[in-house]
Amino acid sequence: MSKVKVAVAGVGNCASALIQGVHYYKNAKEDELIPGLMHVNFGGYHIRDIEFVAAFDVNRNKIGKDLSEAIFAKPNSCVKFADVPKMGVKVLPGPVLDGVAPHMKEPFKVYDEDETEAANVSEILKETGADMLVNYLPVGSYRATRRYAEEALDAGCAFVNCIPEFIASDGEWGKRFEERNIPVAGDDIKSQLGATIMHRNLVRLCVERGVIVDETYQLNLGGNTDFLNMTVEKRLRTKRTSKTEAVTSMVPYSVPTRIGPSDYVPFLGDKKICYVYIRGRKFGNQPVTITAKLEVEDSPNSAGVVIDVVRAVKIALDRGVGGPLISISSYAFKHPPVQVSDDEARRWVEEFIEGKRLR
Repeated sequence: MSKVKVAVAGVGNCASALIQGVHYYKNAKEDELIPGLMHVNFGGYHIRDIEFVAAFDVNRNKIGKDLSEAIFAKPNSCVKFADVPKMGVKVLPGPVLDGVAPHMKEPFKVYDEDETEAANVSEILKETGADMLVNYLPVGSYRATRRYAEEALDAGCAFVNCIPEFIASDGEWGKRFEERNIPVAGDDIKSQLGATIMHRNLVRLCVERGVIVDETYQLNLGGNTDFLNMTVEKRLRTKRTSKTEAVTSMVPYSVPTRIGPSDYVPFLGDKKICYVYIRGRKFGNQPVTITAKLEVEDSPNSAGVVIDVVRAVKIALDRGVGGPLISISSYAFKHPPVQVSDDEARRWVEEFIEGKRLR
């Protein structure tokens, strides 16, 4: 099989976990059970077939460095779980736009746009032969995300949108990718075992067992730059929408809900702590309350999912399939074009791998 050539927009903690993960599992046996992956061999592609060919960031401490070094540069705080050798890929300056909130200019060490010219993203994607561009920009990057999506379209490159800016799930954007016969997957990556997947399944359990859900909330705490970025409420609109719809889509009636990042706690680093509360009524109109706490290293929690996503996108490219990829998007993202239960979405992906499902 050919390589899965990946470009990355945003060399933060999630990119660090993804790149480390590819090297950590590069020698995995095909019959080995890898936590967080559907398959070691995903439709003919092994984990080691993923090759990173380009990277873009705005942090002057990362620009110009080999990608293997940049993933560990401050303010990244992702745990180091793999030794990544030199990759021969230099991090290039990406467009800033609204990719950095004003209060994040200093933590992100943003380069001076008067002194440094942003790279021509579409040309780099063409030159490196990138199959896809993975968007790892900070939450709230409305204009910057659309700029990268445009660059991907210009380059004839697939787009994987890991953040809660709606591209794959937006009808107009989906149509544009379909007209160009270019795959797009998204939006807002769903972690292996994160707050959303846990909350979804607890709510679904209640509904399937006949419990009437009266109200629910999800509170999240973290100490990485993602949480610092999200201390500005106006950057959270689509994040709250994405996380809320992922949960409420499991309930066939309206439920008072409050979901989203709640506070930034610096000393937590890349650790994320989630609290879920569900109050409902069971037989005899008797009350039932569920409270749960989840504690995880945040960034590695989604890396395995993205490894599966990029291989699914590569399969679509091989088959000449463009537009929103419904199966992998429904399985791997919080705000896909089509919301279904997680087990049904997984069946769709298996059918896609086998060629029984177009997208």
